[in-house]
Amino acid sequence: MRLDKYLKVARILKRRTVSKELAVNERIKVNSKIAKPSKEVKIGDIIEITYGTRVMKIKVLEVKEKVKKNDASILYEVLEEYKITQKEE
Repeated sequence: MRLDKYLKVARILKRRTVSKELAVNERIKVNSKIAKPSKEVKIGDIIEITYGTRVMKIKVLEVKEKVKKNDASILYEVLEEYKITQKEE
């Protein structure tokens, strides 16, 4: 499944266009490499998302085309989540 679609289906980001925009601006990494919106996501991948001052690192546990809102959190595991306090250069 495409990275931008996975982030929407898993409800990590609200809209696919937002996830696409973040990827185009090199704010999403998959397995420590900058990823394009079309990057195929597989079970076991580590996704790092930087948006605003927030950084979220997740591990892909499952890939499904459709999932109910209450079950979306079973698709991934949050490994790390923090706010950036200083501007990183």
